Amino acid sequence: MTMNGNTMHRLSGVIALVVFCTLGATSWAQFPEAERWVAQAENAYEVEPNVTYLVANNYEAKLDVYYPPGSKAPVPVVMTIHGGGWIEGTKEASILRVLPYLQMGFGVVNVEYRLAKVSPAPAAVEDCLCALHWIGRNAKKYHFDLSKVVVTGDSAGGHLALTTTMIPFSAGFENECAADDDGNHKGPWIDPRPKVAAVVNWYGITDVADMLQGPHIRSYAVSWLGSVPNREDLAKRLSPLTYVRAGLPPVLTIHGDADRIVPYSHAIRLHDALNKAGVRNRLLTIPGGDHGDFTADQQIVAFEAIHQFLAELGITPVINQ
Repeated sequence: MTMNGNTMHRLSGVIALVVFCTLGATSWAQFPEAERWVAQAENAYEVEPNVTYLVANNYEAKLDVYYPPGSKAPVPVVMTIHGGGWIEGTKEASILRVLPYLQMGFGVVNVEYRLAKVSPAPAAVEDCLCALHWIGRNAKKYHFDLSKVVVTGDSAGGHLALTTTMIPFSAGFENECAADDDGNHKGPWIDPRPKVAAVVNWYGITDVADMLQGPHIRSYAVSWLGSVPNREDLAKRLSPLTYVRAGLPPVLTIHGDADRIVPYSHAIRLHDALNKAGVRNRLLTIPGGDHGDFTADQQIVAFEAIHQFLAELGITPVINQ
C-alpha cells in the first residue's frame, strides 16, 4: 500500500490491531477466511486521506478514499457518513465501520461535513450531496462502479445518507457543487451525481421538525437549526419523510427499539411511508437496542442483514450458507 505520513498508515494500523486482538498466537495455516482477508487487505487497498471535495464558508470539507488500485473491473463503492447530531463527530472516529465493506469488496469514501459550529443547517446536507457529486466525477480514477453506489451513515449520518439519496435536484441543495462539476466554469453544466443503488440507514433522524419541539425535542437538533429564518419550514425541507415517493432506491433501516436519542418511531414512520410508496425497504429492529452501542452479536446480525440486502440487489456476492 502506498502511504504518506501517519494518517496514511491508519488502515494498516487498524488491520494490525484487529489481527493482533483476534488471532493471538494462531498459526497462518489455521487462519479462518475472514482473518486471512484482514491480514491481506493492506496489499489490496490504497488509502488517499483528506481529499478536499468542497470549499464552503472558507471551510475545506474532506473525505478519505479506500480503493483497490489493481482492480481490473469497476468495484461497488460505499459512501459512509459519520454521526454526532450534526454538531460533533469525525470521519476518523468511524473508521472501523469501513472494514466490513472493504471485506465485501467495496471501495469506500469516508466523508466529513460542516458541523453546526462551522455552519448551521442546511450545510451538512449540502456537503454530503456534493460528496456524492465528487464520487461521480472521480469514479474512473478510483475504479468505482457508479451502478453500485451505496450510501450509509449512523444517527445524523443516517439522516444524511437518506437526504443525500432522496432529495431531488429541484430542492436547491446542490448549487454549491456546480462550479466543481464544471471544470471550465462555463457550462452547459452536466450533473455528475450518480444514482444511488441502496441506502443503509443506521438509526437516522427522518423527521427533523419532530426534534425541535414537543416530546421528542433534542438539543442537538435545536443547535443545528439555530436561529435560521423559517426554521420549521427548513426542518421539513431537510426531513427524509418529506421526499418519500415511488422510484427511490431500496432502503435498509437498522434501529433499536429502546433508542433514547433518535426515537424508534422515526424508523417505523419511514418504513411505513416507503411501503405505501412501493419502495423496496426493510426495517431491522434491534430488540432492546439503544442508540448504537449494540452488542457484538447484534452488530453481526446487522451486518449479515446488510450483506444479504445488498446481495439480493445484486450489489454484493450472495452469502454462502
